[in-house]
Amino acid sequence: MKKVFASVAEPGQKGGSPLEPVVPFEPVAADVMPAGPGWIAQIKWDGVRMLAYFDGAGTKLANRRLHDRTAQYPELADARRYLRAKSAILDGEIVAFDAAKPSFHEVMRRDGVRSARAVPAAAREIPVTYMVFDILYLDGEWVTGRSLAERQRLLERAVEPGDHVRLVESTPDGKLLFDAMRKHGMEGIVVKDLASSYAIGGKDGRWRKIKVRRDLTAAVGGVAYGGGRVNALLLGLYDGRGRLHYIGRAGSGRLTGRDWASVTAAAELLRTPDCPFAEKPPRSADAVWIRPMLTAKVHYLEWTAGRTLRQPVIEAVGAGPASDCTFGRLDDADGSPV
Repeated sequence: MKKVFASVAEPGQKGGSPLEPVVPFEPVAADVMPAGPGWIAQIKWDGVRMLAYFDGAGTKLANRRLHDRTAQYPELADARRYLRAKSAILDGEIVAFDAAKPSFHEVMRRDGVRSARAVPAAAREIPVTYMVFDILYLDGEWVTGRSLAERQRLLERAVEPGDHVRLVESTPDGKLLFDAMRKHGMEGIVVKDLASSYAIGGKDGRWRKIKVRRDLTAAVGGVAYGGGRVNALLLGLYDGRGRLHYIGRAGSGRLTGRDWASVTAAAELLRTPDCPFAEKPPRSADAVWIRPMLTAKVHYLEWTAGRTLRQPVIEAVGAGPASDCTFGRLDDADGSPV
């Protein structure tokens, strides 16, 4: 893509350099809400992180990996429609909604469009909103060294919200917002120190993401090996007719080396040549089938459109009888796929 940006000084530098995409500031994962004043909380929108660059003439959109995404989002490709500034760099998330709720599946469908010919149809089918929460550069000046509180004031003056652009709202009550996210099945929140500067390429505790996690206990119908022992579990739930349906694979979590050794020993005793799932799971060429007598308690973020768990994390193995691992034990508040 032709460069549209003039030379400007980078943060902390006297010389000039091209205004090219930068790596955004990232929050760290946390489980505990920070205490004391000086913190605000924002909805974690479960979208695609995107920075918008505007030099007064042209606009570029780039994701956190610095990949150009301008062509994918024509409704955002002219920042003059939503900026009251001569130049700016905005930080935010591009979000697609499914029944008034952010859908990671839908936004990834939109972001994955690569054919220029297919973009107009995708834009009609999957409308997006740019949820803007920070500003790095404004009217020829880097503002990354200023406090978040000051950057928010600059952002409100610089951005003109519209059909496809909104400013992310903040609240001092993180617990209240987190409880609301849990109730509505949202991903979670990000809490931020109002005194924090914006560290390009940084990641520290001044920004913290706290995710809503849901729990279930699943039957284990298969395992995968690595280094001579089991390192992943293929999970399933039973329907009302007693059929085991694959819901995902999990390998990360709280299990110790001793725990994995115990799982390996149990899997050897339960091996079977027959796949116990009603339909053979995708990408299961490395799977070893076992009789579904082991169970695993897992945390997960949500159900995908394909009726599998998103980001399952193993909490424990042997958490209950396999016969209890049914879809009927789930409810809508826990993200049931029914």
